Amino acid sequence: MKKFLALFFFLGLFFVACESDDAVVEEEVIIEEPIVYTNGSADFTNYVAIGNSLTAGYSDNALFIDGQLASYPVMLASNFSLVGGGDFNVPLMADNLGGLTFGGNSISGNRLILSFATGSPLPVPVEGTGTTEVTNTLSGSFNNMGVPGATSYTLLAPGYGNVQGVPLGLANPYYARFASSAEATILGDAAAQNPTFFSLWIGNNDVLGYATSGGTGVDQAGNLDPSTYARNDISDPNVVAGAINATLQTMTANGAKGVIANIPEVTSIPYFTTVPYNAIPLDAATADLVNGAYAQYNGGLAQLQQLGFITAEELEKRTITFSAGPANAVVMLDEDLTDLTGVNPALINMRQATPDDLLVLTSSSFLGTLANPNDPTSINGVAVPLADKWVLTPEEQLLANNAIVAFNSAIEALATQYDLAFVDANALQTQLNISGFTLADGSVVTGDFGTGGGFSLDGVHPSPRGSAILANAFIAAINAKYGSDLPGVNPLDFTGLYIK
Repeated sequence: MKKFLALFFFLGLFFVACESDDAVVEEEVIIEEPIVYTNGSADFTNYVAIGNSLTAGYSDNALFIDGQLASYPVMLASNFSLVGGGDFNVPLMADNLGGLTFGGNSISGNRLILSFATGSPLPVPVEGTGTTEVTNTLSGSFNNMGVPGATSYTLLAPGYGNVQGVPLGLANPYYARFASSAEATILGDAAAQNPTFFSLWIGNNDVLGYATSGGTGVDQAGNLDPSTYARNDISDPNVVAGAINATLQTMTANGAKGVIANIPEVTSIPYFTTVPYNAIPLDAATADLVNGAYAQYNGGLAQLQQLGFITAEELEKRTITFSAGPANAVVMLDEDLTDLTGVNPALINMRQATPDDLLVLTSSSFLGTLANPNDPTSINGVAVPLADKWVLTPEEQLLANNAIVAFNSAIEALATQYDLAFVDANALQTQLNISGFTLADGSVVTGDFGTGGGFSLDGVHPSPRGSAILANAFIAAINAKYGSDLPGVNPLDFTGLYIK
């Protein structure tokens, strides 16, 4: 009996074990079906992107492979591939340094990285010799037709990619690397690919050069001949609207659908919002020395005010004085002040910066340093005034922003006219600056220079993570317009700042 009970016990364990094994075998395995996305009424088979440096993937003050592959068009193309989109060819640079050479001579510098050599982070060019030679032209057609430096009207300009014109300043070195011929146009090369879908983001450089040069260019409103424009001029709004209209007319001629974006307010980017107007610290002793150096200048102004050459208000604006603490930079201006040099050549047009002035990012490289190492009072921005190109005055800001308002009005109207998806990049920039974009891990991407994650180290172009946010805005507009359900990209998959 005991043997039977023992046998029963072991048999019981056996059956329990079998039941347990059966449960494992019979457990339902759930296989998730792959998500199927739809293209709606758009055909993404052959996508071509047209634009400038923002489209090309320019970042950290250069064009280089990693930046190109992290451009918003490449991200769009990755989404389009989910619904039948084809290959997306990019005219890649030869390396990740970013510099350009022509005939072996350097014509543009390497990309920026953060250097901690001085103890505090400072953007400096990465070391190395670039291997991208402009005369080594690429063959084939390219889906990313973003060309750094392109304006609205140069999209239509024959010879803009003529290699022989590069050293003469008559052609664009980036386009010269992949133009189909010496007389080709960006628009012609884009349209020749017969795209089924396109993106267009252009017009930024029709005002950006003016702003980044500190307003040293000319507002060309009323001048309809862009061949007379300098690179740092503001384009006439009718020229911009006409060029964009011609581009859209060509790109939609065979029935292609597309998406177009407007222009962000240029003065809201880190290039203009990072360096404070009073960035130079002074101790009391240095302030006293500098005040002594300006005493004769201030006295001369006071005499001219008494003689009626300037008003008391302008005297107050032009009088320069310092105290211990953060010092308002002294800036020379071509406008805003009465020209007194005819009365006294020493009374140049200068005043101290105010909170309404915008000092450009590149001024940070020398602001507060000594122009003469042997003279402790020769402080750049204090005893040595900043040239006009280092500051964008309120009057210059108004010209730039008025142009952008006019450009954006035309762009939105053309988006409606051609029945295209529309991206409000200006509103996107505003959100980036005010509240930022909260990501899945709880982090927030903002427009703060160096730490915000939205901009690269040049303070103008987006970082890869900023490009991802842009790409998602484009995808949202495309989905809304054409009824597609593309998923977008995860900004966390892209860096906010290249660390080396």
